[in-house]
Amino acid sequence: MTAPVFVVETAQLATAAAGAVVRLDGPEGRHAAAVKRLMPGEAVTLTDGLGLGGDGTVTAVHGKDALDITLAELRTEPEPRPRITVVQALPKGDRGELAVETMTEVGVDVVIPWSAARCITQWKGERGAKALAKWRSTAREAGKQARRLRFPEVREPMTTRQLAPLLAAAAFAGVLHEEGAEPLATAALPGEGDLVLIVGPEGGVSPEELAAFAESGARPYRLGPSVLRTSTAGVAAGALLLGRTGRWS
Repeated sequence: MTAPVFVVETAQLATAAAGAVVRLDGPEGRHAAAVKRLMPGEAVTLTDGLGLGGDGTVTAVHGKDALDITLAELRTEPEPRPRITVVQALPKGDRGELAVETMTEVGVDVVIPWSAARCITQWKGERGAKALAKWRSTAREAGKQARRLRFPEVREPMTTRQLAPLLAAAAFAGVLHEEGAEPLATAALPGEGDLVLIVGPEGGVSPEELAAFAESGARPYRLGPSVLRTSTAGVAAGALLLGRTGRWS
């Protein structure tokens, strides 16, 4: 079984070296000591969630809220190439967190909440802030579970108009749509640069949105013969691109 992952501040790892002792405390320390009940001698991985990590061993447990970790090795997870961004329309209920969780597990790098015209759910005011915080917390926890050193970035929500510069700057941009003429599995992919996928809501992407995206260079592509729910389409498409670009090699 691989070692559990816990999050620490960048400074705790950036200035450390093999043999250094790092104190794991706060919520992460309580989780390790009281929930995981880690004991001296057990393996642990520490990360700042930004690509820096360290493998070590528990050498001391301080009550139920702190541990000392002696580092054996420091390592860096490089910036992903190509970077894969999924623009996720806001689903209803907890399907947004489900989408973020599973996209994190497969390896998506950036998630952007999108207020599509046909979204039933709308993020406004305090409710929107809480929903965004949940997505970010989900990405963090899923990143730990997936043993990632670099967690996905969950950005601020965007409107259709705000997405235009992002799509125009991407090396490849596509909209998942069941009526797309070309399958994503055979789409020509660039040798380098960012890849951006747009996942619509349960009600679908409106004709006006498709036209706006086309103006920014994002064409419609289909995944397969079946129509996936919005909470699973980004996962399937992200996994497809990760395989095609060699990031899963």
